[in-house]
Amino acid sequence: MSTHAVVGTGYWGSNHVRVGAELAEAGVIDELVVCDADRDRAASAANDYGVEYVTDHADLDVDTAVVATPSPTHREIATDLLASGTDCLVEKPLALTAADAWAIVDAAEAADATLGVGHIFRYHPALRELKRRVDRGELGRLKYLSTDRYAFRAPRATAGTLHSLAVHDVDIYGWLVGERPETVYCQLDRHLRPDTDETATVVLEYADATGVINSSWQVPTFGKRRELVAVGTERAASIDYLADTELALFDATVVEEGGQLRARDEGKTTYEVDGYEPLRMEVESFIAAARGDGSFDASGRVGARAVELLSYAEQADERGETVTVGSVGSRRE
Repeated sequence: MSTHAVVGTGYWGSNHVRVGAELAEAGVIDELVVCDADRDRAASAANDYGVEYVTDHADLDVDTAVVATPSPTHREIATDLLASGTDCLVEKPLALTAADAWAIVDAAEAADATLGVGHIFRYHPALRELKRRVDRGELGRLKYLSTDRYAFRAPRATAGTLHSLAVHDVDIYGWLVGERPETVYCQLDRHLRPDTDETATVVLEYADATGVINSSWQVPTFGKRRELVAVGTERAASIDYLADTELALFDATVVEEGGQLRARDEGKTTYEVDGYEPLRMEVESFIAAARGDGSFDASGRVGARAVELLSYAEQADERGETVTVGSVGSRRE
């Protein structure tokens, strides 16, 4: 019998509960259990889908679990569950410090358990198609990446934009480029709460590419905006993350002819890819990996390395200078 739990039933956790219920209905899992320290919220989520609930993760006896609680609680809950033999998918960021992130990885390895991290954009239909084309060399060598993640809302109390928004792109860039950056620059702005950044500007320098991340909860001019631009030596691409199935490729580059540089632009092609719900695919992939059927795209080590890069970004902001990766508390490659 395959049992699955969702720990934390807040905004994102409630989506995990829905997906878990769908997987139970489809026969992917046999039983879903909901866990939340808030009894009323746990009961409400459980009643919506006719499942059992508990209020303490220590009372869970399940095969797999999603940890969708606030980031500061991830280490305690995940390490407890892993030690008990439960395979865990922990929502991003894996933790708020590199030390806590690696402690969760260590707990998984000590228990010989499967640990995944919810870097959901690795399951975004258009981004997966872009990754496939990058790996085939269709864009040439990637040389510039840029992302805008904008919204207008009050900042969260538990984590700022660096850990809530920019973490996505720190992971995505490394996934696309295939390496860690050599240096990190970061500027964090805290105008509303002294301990919570509502705007993060991050520059990642790779061996042959630059990645720029702009994330803010204080931009009311665009509505919700989530856009990626990837420029290669042969072609460029763009994705509107809010349009899951569309990938735009630009057959444009600068060429040298007769000793002169000329911009060659042969137009844009928009590709429609097969659609699916990224969250459901992510959870199904994790459960399959936990059963030994394939691998999961975002392992615990992937999540820990992303958190480690966020630590470099925080160091860069504190120092007001570019930081070399590996120079400030890097635990391992």
